[in-house]
Amino acid sequence: GYLRVVVLTQYKSHSLDRHVSKTWRMSTLLGNYVAPVPAQQRVGKHWYLGSADAIFQCLNIIDDERPDIVVVVGADHVYRMDFSQMVDQHIATGAEFSVAAIRQPISLATEFGVIETAPDDPRRISAFREKPSDPVPLADNPNEILASMGNYVASREALVDAVTRDAANADSKHDMGGDIVPYFVERGTAAVYDFKDNDVAGSTDRDRDYWRDVGTIDSFFEANKDLISVTPVFNVYNDRWPLYTGYTGLPPAKFVHGGPDRMGYAADSLVSPGVIVSGATVSGSVLSPGIYLHSWASVSDSVLMDGVQVHRHAQIHRAILDKNVIVPERARIGIDPEHDRARGFTVTESGITVVPKGTVVTN
Repeated sequence: GYLRVVVLTQYKSHSLDRHVSKTWRMSTLLGNYVAPVPAQQRVGKHWYLGSADAIFQCLNIIDDERPDIVVVVGADHVYRMDFSQMVDQHIATGAEFSVAAIRQPISLATEFGVIETAPDDPRRISAFREKPSDPVPLADNPNEILASMGNYVASREALVDAVTRDAANADSKHDMGGDIVPYFVERGTAAVYDFKDNDVAGSTDRDRDYWRDVGTIDSFFEANKDLISVTPVFNVYNDRWPLYTGYTGLPPAKFVHGGPDRMGYAADSLVSPGVIVSGATVSGSVLSPGIYLHSWASVSDSVLMDGVQVHRHAQIHRAILDKNVIVPERARIGIDPEHDRARGFTVTESGITVVPKGTVVTN
């Protein structure tokens, strides 16, 4: 595994910092760590200007560790991946820079950075184009393209040189995908790693190629919904490649009130420790730890974060409630989009209502 990890954060990162410090307590006696690192401002008084600048500002960490290989991954994607297999291919090809790519329908090319490969070497990147309207299909499948996943493996010296050059370019956007990848492609030293070749223990044909970008509210919502189908397309029950998170110390979830007029139950949902469903009904939803749902409340097709309280007769539908939101008796969220907007809530184009952290909802 990878036991020396830095998480490059921008701003308002306190909850993330706390999660990392509580969850990823590796043995420091062995020199291992997972450490959040904000903008260092070592070479200028500014935040990270882009993903490439984030690495440039943290070159002191790379210099201290002096690894042969650096793995760079985006933090807003959901997938399972054994990065050691990509590193092995990177070394075998002799590339300076490797890009992980996932096969996508050619109709979606305008949503991705698209990789084209050399005719004589399907692992060498010959071109990289951002959101092309005329994509070149794969040689082995005319209906698919290779889309960048935003995951990279780089030889240390090559990466340091690339981001240093980029930092000196006033016209650069300092972006890994937009600036660093094309730099290595032009040098002829960029390779592609096809995600379909990644073999994770316990994966099935159904979930092996799962990858979702959760950089928008709607995609975050859909990624949560992916977890609750009868056979989840992203399998959280794979004990051969488990997913770890912070220990809550909370008791098991509890369902109370079994009477015919207020049956406490949840169907097609994920219910976390510390949740109490007291005569409420839950369907198609994800309930985070420590939630309390009172009698006759209804929660459907929603994602509720830690500590949410939903009082009697309240209705929640197609909504995301952030931590410690309090929904009073008979309040309705996600039922009337215009009323939700009038209360200051965000409503996405697909109709997902988002209630901010700590809100005491008004009727």
